[in-house]
Amino acid sequence: MTMQLHTLTAAALILATLGAAPGRAQPVPSPQQWQQQSAITVIGEAQKSVPPDIAQVEAGVSNMAKTARAAAEANNNAMGKVLLELRNAGIDAKDIQTSRLSIQPQYASNRSGPSEITGYLASNLVTVHARDIARVAGLVDTLVVAGANEIRGISFRVANSSKVLDDVRTEAIADARRKAEIYARAAGVTLGAPLVISEDASPGVAPMRKMATSFDAGAPVAAGQETLSVTVMVSWAIKAP
Repeated sequence: MTMQLHTLTAAALILATLGAAPGRAQPVPSPQQWQQQSAITVIGEAQKSVPPDIAQVEAGVSNMAKTARAAAEANNNAMGKVLLELRNAGIDAKDIQTSRLSIQPQYASNRSGPSEITGYLASNLVTVHARDIARVAGLVDTLVVAGANEIRGISFRVANSSKVLDDVRTEAIADARRKAEIYARAAGVTLGAPLVISEDASPGVAPMRKMATSFDAGAPVAAGQETLSVTVMVSWAIKAP
């Protein structure tokens, strides 16, 4: 996040006092009023890149047939073989989840009249969670050999992102303090305690990257790194002079 919001409300308070109606003495703010009304507000940012430890592979089987029932039966048989091979490869049942199941009519293009149904396409897609990144390439091979003719993509994520984000939050607050101290020194004031700390509504991991949408057996897979980031807005009190 590149937006910078830096305000010295103490200056606004002084200007408001000087710009009041002439000839009328204005009360000098008490130390308590300075403490409540004067603040330096800054943005603090931090991020950390870590290797992912979970991969998600979306794959499945599609079958065409003249009737919906025939397409469904062929699809059920083909998907059954894929699921069996996944379990034989050591993938737990809890790590396999159906993500799409459909049967759709297929039409022939007919410009002179109504489109005609030529058959039915049955599709069954599952999302497979691989908790060992080193096994992803082998998992793709298993899917292809078992008969999967659709591999939609691979995405990666960090399983224990909360712990990493907590460390990044600490660094973001430190970044905010560093910036606030720079402004305080430049303005000739002393930084007090933080009054408000607000975190960006969507901290976390950068969107999971997806690989290409089609693979051959033996396709290389590169997991790369995931970047976790936090942005905070902190208002620091200015100590009374």
